[in-house]
Amino acid sequence: MAGEQGSPITAGESHEILPAYEERGFCVVCKNGGTQTTASRSIGDIMAFTGGTDLAWIDYVVEDVEHDVRTAALTLGFSELLINTLLKSQKTAYEDLDDELGLLLPAIYMQGFDIRLEPLYIFIRKNVIVTLHSREVRRFFRMRRYAGTLMRKIPANILPSDKITHLLIRIIDENNSRNFDYLSGIEEQGDTLSRELADPKTPREVIGPKIYLMKHALIVYVGGLWATVDTLNSLRYGDAELLTDDEKILGRINALIGELQAQIGLAEHLSEVLASGLEVLQSIYNNQLQILNNKLALLGAYLAIIATALLVPNTIATVAGNSMFQFNATHIPLYLGTIVTTTIISTFLAWWGVKRLGLLPETPD
Repeated sequence: MAGEQGSPITAGESHEILPAYEERGFCVVCKNGGTQTTASRSIGDIMAFTGGTDLAWIDYVVEDVEHDVRTAALTLGFSELLINTLLKSQKTAYEDLDDELGLLLPAIYMQGFDIRLEPLYIFIRKNVIVTLHSREVRRFFRMRRYAGTLMRKIPANILPSDKITHLLIRIIDENNSRNFDYLSGIEEQGDTLSRELADPKTPREVIGPKIYLMKHALIVYVGGLWATVDTLNSLRYGDAELLTDDEKILGRINALIGELQAQIGLAEHLSEVLASGLEVLQSIYNNQLQILNNKLALLGAYLAIIATALLVPNTIATVAGNSMFQFNATHIPLYLGTIVTTTIISTFLAWWGVKRLGLLPETPD
């Protein structure tokens, strides 16, 4: 059973109600001992839905990141100072203003070799977490589906700061998981590139740009993971007033950092494997070029020998053809014998001279 767009939907005890994913905005709240969800295009409607809740998560898709993030955050009651600080940051940011907290995390987006770091803005106050991102960052739709179950798993008898931290860690973990998925995409693109490199008929002007894009994709990917590590370190040791002081809960942030570092290690290993493979292929291409150069040099040497060898008989024939020399039929054998003999002798002398001077390259295998 589905609810109308913009209206609240209550999650029952045994059934998970799916929100309307076509809506830009989504909200799940803990209210009156249960969980409720709503989907709406209006950020104002969603804000009104969060009134009187113990804990709420708002996920909102923006079209124009800089303009719409500012508008949405201001509508939700966050300060201009916090918003400006996050919008001025490039890859990562952590800003704690005691009664509100802001995070900027990179959300990796990839199509082919085109990999980009889209911004994921997280705004936090006492009982609300807001995630704002562009339409390309399609990673919270699955989390939206099970948002009610997720909220019910957070213990009701713990401090508000503990609840907020539990929910924040789950959101960051979901973002990290979606980022990790792109490493397998990079590996698949690398396998395709290797297959093209193994084909000697692949044009070099096609391979060159793809090699660059492959390396660039890995650099951007690893850079995004390191940026996330920086933010999580700030979150772990920043001692924010809104977040928990429970070391057991904060230990989960350390676990997220460990997963990121493991992924960075895998990406760097992949980079080393690709680099070594490219070096081997480059050596093969260099050997092929050297063999071709040797063949051309050998052909040039033999053509030079033939040209030099034919110079002597050609000169004799030219001189003998002058009108001042008179030959009759009895002189034809002598004339032909002289031409053949001088051709053989000059060919041998030309070959011997080139060979002795070391100008004749070795015959390629």
